[in-house]
Amino acid sequence: MKRILLLGGGVVLVFLVLVLPNHPGTMKWTALNRFPLELPVLILTLVALRPRLFLPVLFATTLVLAALMKVADYGMFVAYNRPFNPVLDAFLVEAGFNLLENSVGRPLAIILLVGFGLLLAVLFFALIYTFRAWSCVGGRPIVRVSAGLIAIAFSVITVVDAGHALKMWKLPESPPGTSWTSRLMFKRAVEMQATAADLIQFRQDAAQDPYADATGLFDMIGPRDVILIYIESYGRTSFENPLYTDTHLATLTTAEQSLRATGFGIRSGWLTSPTAGGQSWLAHGTLSTGLWTSDNGRYNAMLGSGRKSLFHLAADAGFRTAAIMPAITMGWPESSLMGFERVHPAADIPYKGARFNWVTMPDQFTLGTYRDILGEDPRPDFIQIALISSHAPWVPIPPLLEWDQLGDGTVFTQYATQGPTPKEVWRDRDRVREQYRLAIDYALQATFSHVAQLGDEAPLILVVGDHQPAGFVSQIDSHDVPLHMIAPDTVLEQISHWDWTPSLIPDAEAPVWRMDAFRDHFIRAFTSPGPLAAR
Repeated sequence: MKRILLLGGGVVLVFLVLVLPNHPGTMKWTALNRFPLELPVLILTLVALRPRLFLPVLFATTLVLAALMKVADYGMFVAYNRPFNPVLDAFLVEAGFNLLENSVGRPLAIILLVGFGLLLAVLFFALIYTFRAWSCVGGRPIVRVSAGLIAIAFSVITVVDAGHALKMWKLPESPPGTSWTSRLMFKRAVEMQATAADLIQFRQDAAQDPYADATGLFDMIGPRDVILIYIESYGRTSFENPLYTDTHLATLTTAEQSLRATGFGIRSGWLTSPTAGGQSWLAHGTLSTGLWTSDNGRYNAMLGSGRKSLFHLAADAGFRTAAIMPAITMGWPESSLMGFERVHPAADIPYKGARFNWVTMPDQFTLGTYRDILGEDPRPDFIQIALISSHAPWVPIPPLLEWDQLGDGTVFTQYATQGPTPKEVWRDRDRVREQYRLAIDYALQATFSHVAQLGDEAPLILVVGDHQPAGFVSQIDSHDVPLHMIAPDTVLEQISHWDWTPSLIPDAEAPVWRMDAFRDHFIRAFTSPGPLAAR
């Protein structure tokens, strides 16, 4: 009886691993209603062959890898709304741990990481024990032959179902049961092969740049500064999700009135970001180089391609280029390949206040001090500012202060420990969404309050979201982000043919471009026909 219970319990364990979903939308009890076709293949193969060690270890290793892939997929869908790619995303394990550490604290993060490792180890040895136990079943030849024939039959059904689901062939109806886990592992293997081929094609595309040797670009901008401001996690959800629209649209309406009062014109449109939920550098690289850097393999290929970004081209045209990056706390050697003459990480920004968990300093302080950091230069500026107050975990959030009260930033320390902790907030997804609403609102207020002060200088300002927040926060199926172009109306006449909305609230039906299309659109809009004709 004890042996029967152990064998039955082992089958249940294998069943649970095989039916484990990989997506938040399918993590439901109904997943248990699916019969995994691989289950009889695994168990009956062991009965038929009676292996001692090799097959039990091989099967256990395969199932643990499948479970790990599903868990990785689940985490990626929650954070970035896409599946895990082993070739490109392995480095995100460290980034994910850093975010977990800032959310729940280092001790608990380490405990959770160690606990997960122990769980995988327990699963591995439990599966080996299960498979070895089943390999001892059925000593009589008739039992072993029957088991082998049934295993072959289920193997055929598994292949047939997988091919049907993967659209390799078409059947009148799907066979009973599901080859879900086999399909997932097969798709990952195919995707890894496709990734390698894609990177080869990407390098070829990167080398074909009509503006690589261009001169005289951006002459229609004149001697004015160009300021590109990224607002972290600012996406279309602010305009379509009722949880956020009342707050964010009201803030944008007020900001628009203030901007018009200072003499600015406004145009807004939509860009489709290559990422969602995080990895802002993919969006930054895509917008500035005109290459679709949708993953880190493409990003690294872009860096090594010699492709000229907007900042390379601006430097060639006589602008001073720089990046203000309060999120950068370690070395960023690849910044030299992005076209910046100077990069100012968090250490260069004279903030003396307390950190806001992951966020090194409030956006208002970054915006209030970057011009002092840059100093005087006879050339106009073409700069990038990447704001971070609206980066997860979205707590705490300071109030917007008077600009002349910022000082060295110590005034913000009193707000750095106020309100709920990340650990408290992230226990409840509704509270996470509420904090996101407040964080984006703060970032919008700080950004447009600063921009309104620049009216007398009449720069050309681009305010753009880098990506949507994680799917459970955005709650809409979109990678679109807004881009607001703010400048005197005479400057914005150059983009009248874009059909963008003359407001901070872009029309829902306004044109949507992929983010990689923006670089060349921008070049053509602000370069006179002469230099363009040479291309």
